[in-house]
Amino acid sequence: MRVRAVRSTLSRRVAAPLSVLVVLLAGCATDDPATTPRPSAAPVALTNCGTPVTVAAPPERAVTLNQPATEIMLALGLADRMAGTAYLDDAILPEHAAAYAAVPVLSNRYPAKEKLLEAAPDFVYASFHSAFGDEGVGDRAALAGLGIGTYLSPAGCPKQHRPAKLTVEDVFAEIREVAAVFGVPERAEKLIADQRARIATAAARIGGARDVSVLWWDAGTDAPSVGACCGSPNMIMSAVGVGNVFGDLTGGWADTSWEAVVDRDPGVIVLVDAGWDAAAAKRAFLTRHPGLKELPAVARQRFVVIPFSSTSAGVRVVLGVEALATGVAQLPAGADR
Repeated sequence: MRVRAVRSTLSRRVAAPLSVLVVLLAGCATDDPATTPRPSAAPVALTNCGTPVTVAAPPERAVTLNQPATEIMLALGLADRMAGTAYLDDAILPEHAAAYAAVPVLSNRYPAKEKLLEAAPDFVYASFHSAFGDEGVGDRAALAGLGIGTYLSPAGCPKQHRPAKLTVEDVFAEIREVAAVFGVPERAEKLIADQRARIATAAARIGGARDVSVLWWDAGTDAPSVGACCGSPNMIMSAVGVGNVFGDLTGGWADTSWEAVVDRDPGVIVLVDAGWDAAAAKRAFLTRHPGLKELPAVARQRFVVIPFSSTSAGVRVVLGVEALATGVAQLPAGADR
């Protein structure tokens, strides 16, 4: 699974901005997918990660690759438009488990292109750039040549199209665009409103702890990979309202040194928990390391554990925000909190 972690991390590090122009959208969806009639033909044109995407009518047989894309589709009530899915990092969110169970799983990782085509997709939606690379289902141009539309998350685009600094608004923009492609814009607005409210509630929990500095430790022990200025970790920290102790480093994630960690003396340490790199192992490393165990955040056990799946751009971002805010709010009060 560490291979998956590396792949996902690399993929996240090629996030890109999204330049969008929806030229026409028509749809009549309600909030209840079970009673929603199919929207009328709705040509949509947009530029996604530098790739022009034109959808003549809402897709009927989409395939999702990667967890964030799959869960955005499910959160929008679009399971009945999914001809297949692949490559989860974690169990599907409980509220979407029943709908997910009805979607064919093409592969535990990326399916072979032949396997993808067997599902007869009319659209492929992925979260990470690798999905359309050599290890994935092939490049977007080739799929377009087969009449298959594609969409890639802004947090997974090539570097040259990457947002200067990923924000929650970029995630919301993705939700809106996907909803536009599938002709269900009302569902996007409802979902976004709910997520905004939850984020605001979470941020309010930390009260006077907004000056706390946070180290986001993603992976690595020799040279720790930490949340830098411009990726998902910083997006979550910013949404909570706490400081990123390595916010001056470029990129979404950056390798640094433990000496730098000691120098910056974070007030809280986020331990990203993944099946291939458990938070418990990170905690044990810190508490046993002779040069780190006396660091105040380590000595006082000021750790916040966040599941890896809650750190990728998607509907789980709100879970990452809530976990970090709750963890900070539960710290003992004090000037150095």
